Amino acid sequence: MKAVLLATLLCLPALAVGATAVLSERNQAQLQDQILSQRFSQLLQPLMQRENIDLWLLVSREYNEDPVLTTMLPATWLSARRRTMLVIFNPGHGKPLQLHAVARYDVGELFKKAWDVEQQPDQWQALRTLIQSKNPQRIGINQSEFFGHADGMVATELSTLKQHLGADLSAKIVSAEKLAVGWLETRSKLELQQYPNLTNIGHQLIKRAFSNEVVTPGKTTTEDVVWWLRQQSTELGLPVWFHPTVSLQRASSGKFDQIKAFSAAKSDNVILPGDLLHVDFGLTYLRLNSDQQQHAYVLRPGETKAPDYLLRALAKGNQLQDILTSNFKTGRTGNELLKISLQQAKTQQLQATIYSHPLGHHGHGAGPTIGMWDAQQGVAGSGDYPITANTAYSIELNVAVEIPQWGNSIRVMLEEDGYFDGDKFQYFNGRQTELHLIQTP
Repeated sequence: MKAVLLATLLCLPALAVGATAVLSERNQAQLQDQILSQRFSQLLQPLMQRENIDLWLLVSREYNEDPVLTTMLPATWLSARRRTMLVIFNPGHGKPLQLHAVARYDVGELFKKAWDVEQQPDQWQALRTLIQSKNPQRIGINQSEFFGHADGMVATELSTLKQHLGADLSAKIVSAEKLAVGWLETRSKLELQQYPNLTNIGHQLIKRAFSNEVVTPGKTTTEDVVWWLRQQSTELGLPVWFHPTVSLQRASSGKFDQIKAFSAAKSDNVILPGDLLHVDFGLTYLRLNSDQQQHAYVLRPGETKAPDYLLRALAKGNQLQDILTSNFKTGRTGNELLKISLQQAKTQQLQATIYSHPLGHHGHGAGPTIGMWDAQQGVAGSGDYPITANTAYSIELNVAVEIPQWGNSIRVMLEEDGYFDGDKFQYFNGRQTELHLIQTP
């Protein structure tokens, strides 16, 4: 029955975006729930066994949700309700997971109501009774020093929980940090089927933004392009998870400034012939996120292609991408991957900066941090987390390239999304190897 539902969804009418498709809101919700069901049936039990946690408890109050809990709610739940308690128990011995909601009603089709308010008015006592009946050895809660995604058990809830569980059960509480990260970083088969479409949508919108459909040199500003991207995303029903940025580099424009490039780019720059444009853009679709950066060149009158020195600069960015993605290896930490890749880049005479990150339910996802633009020596905690199979990443980095013709250096800042299957890394929808070109009338 589930296979029939999925096949039906993939054939339903969708909104067209070039060669891409966006399902209707209703059909998106159905597919989201199908994805969620697959994640619970195929991914979670091995993760719980790996971390030796037989009961995972998530507690959230409405509008103060645990980042993990929100990924477990049905598509029609946009937040927790009142106080939502989810109990996931692994009975072992090959038996399926038991999913319970200590709430007044079922939480979707997966979490069945496990609280009769008429019999037990106190929700916390009902939770204790349920946990006692499972007799768990280790009760996982979301607490983490290094991963905000895995730190969703707030102080008030934890204090109240321990008060009601008592000393015997409280002694079994452990951090579910690695379980939470594993749940968030691991991609299911259905999610991997959707990611190429999501990243293609982003690529198509960037292609249009960096064309004469949007840009008239000498008139259009970088801020105009930013808001065009926001408007197009809204009209497609795809929210952005961060405000896009569009910046430019040009001849004799001064020394590259990391702070301005990443957080304070000038917003009212008029785009001119000869400019090298850059965009940073990310969408959310089916609870998945994209994160992409590409470049465009504004042709001067009479030019038919970008200058060779800019094409060579872009090739250096692709060269750094190849170095980084070739070094993905199961068990290697983010810090180890960063160090090895930077060393190789140096031997190849690249002035490299690497700041890549996991991707999935969150744009800056849970999993191994692979550098930050202001932490090229590595990142304590999240950078020490190992790479695992079936995980998605945003390959984000830049290369500084001297451009004598401009009297300064430029940064080729690239970001493309892809997937590590445990053996090799591959991009979901390719990567930029040619500059977008904008004509000057």
